[in-house]
Amino acid sequence: MLLSRALLLLAWLAIAAGFAPRATRPSAGLAHSRVRMQAERINTQIDLDSPKVVNMLELEGKAVYCRCWKSATFPLCNGAHAKHNEATGDNVGPLIVTAKKD
Repeated sequence: MLLSRALLLLAWLAIAAGFAPRATRPSAGLAHSRVRMQAERINTQIDLDSPKVVNMLELEGKAVYCRCWKSATFPLCNGAHAKHNEATGDNVGPLIVTAKKD
């Protein structure tokens, strides 16, 4: 009888402890909506007079950029995506930027 009461008390405490963190923290939904309501400027330093900041580069060759986040030379691609693709069946590849030929 004493053992069954102890188990019942233990079960009740486990359930109460499981609900306690949820009751004391703000829900993720409320925090997310607060963030959306506060529209803040992202760019605080560069070309603030311009309606849109656009940068253009003229390349003489080509640049290969990583898109899989696995390259040891990130942001440049080192081919690490090939091993990842073989292991997972994924099809991710690099971003290749070449110079415009006139």
